Amino acid sequence: MTGFDWGGALAGPAGDALIARGIVRAPAREAAIDEARRWRADPTTILLAQTGADAARIADAYAQGLGLRRIDLAAAPPDPARLDFSRLADYGRFLLLPWRREGDFTVVACVSPSIALLAMAEAMVGGPAILAVTTRAALITAMTAAFAPRLSDEAINLLARADPENSAGRPKGLATAWPWWLGLAAVSAAAALAPWIALTIANALIAVFYLGNLLLRGVLVIAGGARQPPAPAAQAMADGELPRYTVLVPLHDEPAILPILAGALDRLDYPRPLLDIKLIMEADDQATLAAAQALNLADRYDVVLVPPSHPRTKPKACNYALPLARGDLLVIFDAEDKPESDQLRKAAAIFRDAPPDLACIQARLNFYNAEENWLTRMFALDYALWFDFLLPGLERLSIPLPLGGTSNHFRTPILREVLAWDPYNVTEDADLGIRLRRRGYRVGTVDSTTFEEATCQAHNWLRQRTRWLKGYIQTWAVHMRAPRDLWRRLGPVGFLGFQFFIGGTVLSGLLNPVVWATCAWWLATGSGALDALFPSFVLAASLLAWLVGNFIFLYLAMIAPFRRNWYDLAPWALTATPYWALISLAGYRALWQYFSRPFLWEKTRHGNSRKVRATLAGHAAAVAERGP
Repeated sequence: MTGFDWGGALAGPAGDALIARGIVRAPAREAAIDEARRWRADPTTILLAQTGADAARIADAYAQGLGLRRIDLAAAPPDPARLDFSRLADYGRFLLLPWRREGDFTVVACVSPSIALLAMAEAMVGGPAILAVTTRAALITAMTAAFAPRLSDEAINLLARADPENSAGRPKGLATAWPWWLGLAAVSAAAALAPWIALTIANALIAVFYLGNLLLRGVLVIAGGARQPPAPAAQAMADGELPRYTVLVPLHDEPAILPILAGALDRLDYPRPLLDIKLIMEADDQATLAAAQALNLADRYDVVLVPPSHPRTKPKACNYALPLARGDLLVIFDAEDKPESDQLRKAAAIFRDAPPDLACIQARLNFYNAEENWLTRMFALDYALWFDFLLPGLERLSIPLPLGGTSNHFRTPILREVLAWDPYNVTEDADLGIRLRRRGYRVGTVDSTTFEEATCQAHNWLRQRTRWLKGYIQTWAVHMRAPRDLWRRLGPVGFLGFQFFIGGTVLSGLLNPVVWATCAWWLATGSGALDALFPSFVLAASLLAWLVGNFIFLYLAMIAPFRRNWYDLAPWALTATPYWALISLAGYRALWQYFSRPFLWEKTRHGNSRKVRATLAGHAAAVAERGP
């Protein structure tokens, strides 16, 4: 806000009270005042970050030094009649909250009391106001609790109400899905009347699908592997040019991993006052809440508590926190993520230089424990091909790009315009990437990596991959409700790319065991019973797709780690067949769940890696050495 004195609280008697009580020294006070005015940010938050002072002691000193009331918002929450949902962003930015009406005055809770803030409060409430003092953590908690019913309703229902055609929570009825049922009936009739002809045609279509899938991925690898324009330098934007950045971190049952998360967030190379970091937790997740309190995370970040409701999904949690976001740009990180420190600066520079239709930038993903065991090595090869070659290839060919589950950087106004994430889609990221393209926006990539913990246990990996493939089924089904409209909006190349990259990713996993079983049976028996299903042209196409295709996919897996100079991973690509079998198993689990439990979120368990456990043990030892 132009003219608002952001450093006013510390520059006046409130700052004097802190020095008089020995809470901070004069140089720290002056530094916080300068930072607050430079970045137009709350001075108390800056002071807490710079000095590690106790938030409650600061609030007590403000109240005593200025003769203001010190209020406990947990014991005495604000009067809902005094609150205005349209002011939510302002409440969060200025850290104030209308509390109660007392006579002709509105009592306004605040974190950094000053003359300027009093004037701001009176403008917001439309009349005379009195300031009262609380802590930042208490104010954020009270604010989200006061608006919880509205936030929950919109998090769950906004997309389904405003755009039901694009919501996985609103499946089409039989009346509107008649073309698909008609097609299924026609296929069933053909199979019943002429089964051998139907199976021969099916074989031919499978061969065409495999060849098309192979061709698309080959073209994508060539396009994505071509020399990319260099990413903007980390210092491409001066600090004064940088926009405010919201960082959303959804957490559920992650108490052990919080020290790693806090370290990763602290290493971000971005001015602290411009970061709006929100840790999103389930209100009944007592273990994670206790761990956050032990680390005093609420003094450094906003802790947003999501009331229990269904569906219990990551996108619902992100939707809940989105109205609280204060950043011009917004990024999602997962609990175990370690983004490269300059990632936000690079993304901000790309957004600054790009046309306004660039809505989102996807960073690359890979793993910091890739060498742990066979499964993590295969997972790393999988990600290297996907994020280092295929997604850049999609961007170059203008094919809709399904986002990864983390490190998606958005222009916040556009994210709100498209109604954010679908809470019923368990790969909400992939769906959102397609939805952005349908609305005329582009998704790009940035040459910066976020390193994650690769799941090193087969059952954990299977749960995760099942969720991903189920979400791809949901995404394909939702966007194919109106195929002609999808063709019109995406164009022929985009439409076909969507079919092969979204639908084909699932279909190939489902078909592979059938193809493998057929080949194994034929090799084992030498029987000619299936010869009629493979006329010469079908046999030629099938052999080309299966034999040459498998060789090419192995080759692509081998070259995938070269961009990162991970040459020691390349030979492991020769063991990819069991990994593909695991993908097929996950595909059949996904298909079953799509019909039986479509909104089930099978959570990935973190903290199982030896590397993660060693890091956490080191953190615990350091804490013990420092003492209480």
